[in-house]
Amino acid sequence: MGREVSESCIDGLLTEMVSSYCNRFDANKPELAGRRIEAIGYQVGHQLAERYTMERPRFSDHLEAIKFICKDFWSEVFKKQIDNLKTNHRGTFVLQDNKFRWLARMSVDTSIESVDLSQDPSALAENKATQAMGVHLYFPCGIIRGALSNLGIPCAVSADISNLPACSFVVRIKA
Repeated sequence: MGREVSESCIDGLLTEMVSSYCNRFDANKPELAGRRIEAIGYQVGHQLAERYTMERPRFSDHLEAIKFICKDFWSEVFKKQIDNLKTNHRGTFVLQDNKFRWLARMSVDTSIESVDLSQDPSALAENKATQAMGVHLYFPCGIIRGALSNLGIPCAVSADISNLPACSFVVRIKA
């Protein structure tokens, strides 16, 4: 039987990692914090892909590897499959998760520290909340990039939050 970790432990670990990098280690450099969090995710994804593909033959093309990520890999990591996969057949894939587990139970303090009368306060609060949620997506972006790298597919991964807890991951294969 495989080893598992409580979901609440993973949630707590992710929250503390993001908090540590954003508020302590790299408080004045948010882009550096994001790169470091993504690098940790990359290592995790690389190792998980190694574990989950140990008994499998190598994938013959990019689409086959992406389908593995959407079905088998996502099921192992998030206990469900990706809800939707889209591609332009030119190296860009969009993985849609309509209830991304790591965003589903998050709450964000939407209090506004300084009010700018020229902007709508509710829009400011929403933007702040989206930015806070976005920082938590560096880690899963790294996991996806690391897993695909292990499968021999160099790529760039970004995330988009359209309406919570839905999340889209955009994978761009490097030529």
